[in-house]
Amino acid sequence: MAIGLSTYAFFWRHSDRVPAPMGLDAMLENTAELGGQVFQICDYVGIERLSVDNLEKLRQRAESLGVVLELGTRGLKADHLGRYLRLAQALDAKILRSMFNSPDSRPTIAEAQQQLAHVLPDFERSEVALCIETYEQVPTADNLAVVKHFNSPWLGICLDPANCVAALETPKEVISSTAPYVLNLHVKDFAFSRRDGWVGFTFAGCPMGEGLLDYDAMIAAVKPETRGINQIIEHWLPWQENADATCAMEDAWTRHNLEFLLSRHS
Repeated sequence: MAIGLSTYAFFWRHSDRVPAPMGLDAMLENTAELGGQVFQICDYVGIERLSVDNLEKLRQRAESLGVVLELGTRGLKADHLGRYLRLAQALDAKILRSMFNSPDSRPTIAEAQQQLAHVLPDFERSEVALCIETYEQVPTADNLAVVKHFNSPWLGICLDPANCVAALETPKEVISSTAPYVLNLHVKDFAFSRRDGWVGFTFAGCPMGEGLLDYDAMIAAVKPETRGINQIIEHWLPWQENADATCAMEDAWTRHNLEFLLSRHS
């Protein structure tokens, strides 16, 4: 088991809303500086434009820093997953996280199974695990139906219990139902707060230990230490009053959350 950061821990700092967005190299370096052992390049389309030489340079730099690389994308179309499998192989990444939805499609369970049947043997031969993430637009039962259909050690769940709250699935039930099938773990804390005038709520992120995520119960159910499951930190940080304040808070959350997880597993 290793603990690290996703590009979602740098969500604002690599966005075009800040004057000098961080690139992959900077995010990788920062992960290593803070003691992270994994860097998941997740939903970062720029990775698709890197040349073979630049992919190799990224792989070598991660290796020299002692950081394991993982990848993340969206969609279950066989050709798309095949393209990301080749990227994973180039980076020596053993985890690829994906989701039912892509920008242009959302397959049915039968369609997802059909697409995965074409590409899963390639993942198995390459010993790269494909992890389907839990999130609000697809019932957790649908994710599990696809995973259980294949019964492959190289196809499992990327568990993020925070996502499913928007579909009125409680974190406790999502953790309980998916735990045996989890191969990758996204970690972020979250809370509800009253909107101005007490009209409705905002559901957003917060520093680890300050919200509704029962982290210890999740770890007890999933057992990442004994099963070799990496824990990847993400954030749901709302934009603050300006870029400087937002980036400073994102950095503070990243440091706090990494220290929180590392202290639990030291």
